[in-house]
Amino acid sequence: MTNASTGENIGAITIDPQEAAHFGALAKDWWDPRGSSAMLHRLNPVRLAYIREAIDRHWHVDEAALKPLAGKTALDVGCGAGLLCEPLARLGAQVTGVDAAPENAAAARLHAEGQGLAIDYRAGELETLGDARFDLVTSLEVIEHVTDPAAFVAGLAARLAPGGLMILSTPNRTTLSRLAMVTVAEGIGQIPKGTHDWNKFLTPEELTALLETAGLTVSDLRGLSVSPGRGFILSENVSLDYLLTAVWG
Repeated sequence: MTNASTGENIGAITIDPQEAAHFGALAKDWWDPRGSSAMLHRLNPVRLAYIREAIDRHWHVDEAALKPLAGKTALDVGCGAGLLCEPLARLGAQVTGVDAAPENAAAARLHAEGQGLAIDYRAGELETLGDARFDLVTSLEVIEHVTDPAAFVAGLAARLAPGGLMILSTPNRTTLSRLAMVTVAEGIGQIPKGTHDWNKFLTPEELTALLETAGLTVSDLRGLSVSPGRGFILSENVSLDYLLTAVWG
């Protein structure tokens, strides 16, 4: 499949086998808030708050609505064991999750069944989805692990339905992110050693350029920061990590 606007092969393989193996090895305790994915558990509430805010704004939904994604489809790429897929399903979406590691997809499927949630989990590349398009496409803390960010973004764009919303997050490539996420967090075991390659981090300007090449426009950019008293918070400071939303046009 080819992106008509850019000529890029959106079926291009972007999975890094070493990255897939690294995260697949963590599948067994992905849902343990004190396990190897503890940092993701701490990140999830603030990420979900941002996503809910973006959903309400994009589709003009009442912030008090319990099922703002009712009648909509959602795709989470790099879904791990389903930390985001399950909340999206509870918000009313028909959810599909794709992950490079079969172990993660299996763990996600088992956990969702235990929660009584019907989520379609797939292992492999985006091409496993055929020509399906989705109202909401998310991919959080994933693009820094792929082999070809431009092809990856083009593949995400190809899955976004007209009028849809895309939400991405990734670490910024700054001195702070190297110190906090690689030197300190991996050094003391808060994040499994070898999780990050700082040279693969993307700046907001670089990611914005990739999205624009794929035909999308960034409509919002927010930072993920750490507050000594509150933990992770949304802020205007993007020097550590950031989330953004993108739409067609």
